[in-house]
Amino acid sequence: MALLQVNFFSQALGLSSSMNVILPEADQGIGAVPLNRGSADPLERQTAQPEEQGPMPVLYLLHGLSDDHTIWGRRTSIERYVAGKRIAVVMPAVSKSFYSDEVNGMRYWEFISEELPAIVKTFFKVSDKREDTYVAGLSMGSYGAAKLALNYPERYSKAAMLSGGLTLMASVIERPDFASRIFGDASAFPGSCSDLAHVARELAKSDRPKPAFFTASGKADFIYDRHVESSKLLTELGFAVENYEEEGASHEWSFWDKTIQMALEWMDF
Repeated sequence: MALLQVNFFSQALGLSSSMNVILPEADQGIGAVPLNRGSADPLERQTAQPEEQGPMPVLYLLHGLSDDHTIWGRRTSIERYVAGKRIAVVMPAVSKSFYSDEVNGMRYWEFISEELPAIVKTFFKVSDKREDTYVAGLSMGSYGAAKLALNYPERYSKAAMLSGGLTLMASVIERPDFASRIFGDASAFPGSCSDLAHVARELAKSDRPKPAFFTASGKADFIYDRHVESSKLLTELGFAVENYEEEGASHEWSFWDKTIQMALEWMDF
């Protein structure tokens, strides 16, 4: 796989931003099976992309509260896990935004939901089909993944929530530093696009497509109750949910390294 760090200017944020992107390579090198065996020329093998395959599927992989766009590659073997698979993995940086437009800060929801997908499609040959578009994240990123999938179900077919939940923001707004920066006033939260329990209920009543969810949490995780609450709600509302829980596992990278592999398999990669 090819690993790219992409530095670009964000109109939504009004500043330079970064994302790491993993892209498939036709020839994986010694010991690997070439994706394209049709040519003896190494350069031709590496650059050839059969036209009949079309644009590749894309996974938006989101980071947690204390992390950035580099963390998935530093703490897991995500590049190795997608090796040989025809998928682009996009890992953006969103600071401590909870994937929201901050009243006293940056417009990270506009960035992640509108601007970033447009930029990715401009830079890379990725599909815009719903069945080819996935999102996953851990902790704060799991909330971001659910927020994208529930607010834009026409775009995302599957979402993986690792160690988090729909109601994660409900605990965040109890902290004045977060509430004032993101919402200005916590009273603005109920019924908003950030109130994911509300968004899920409204989506369940509609004729819009319904994303499928993979939810995972360690039973020793401090967010475990939020995870259980969210998985139960999604199931009761009729969403397809595959749930995984592990005794003794907590809020830790060994668990996320394991469950991102499970999520990729659930996504059929």
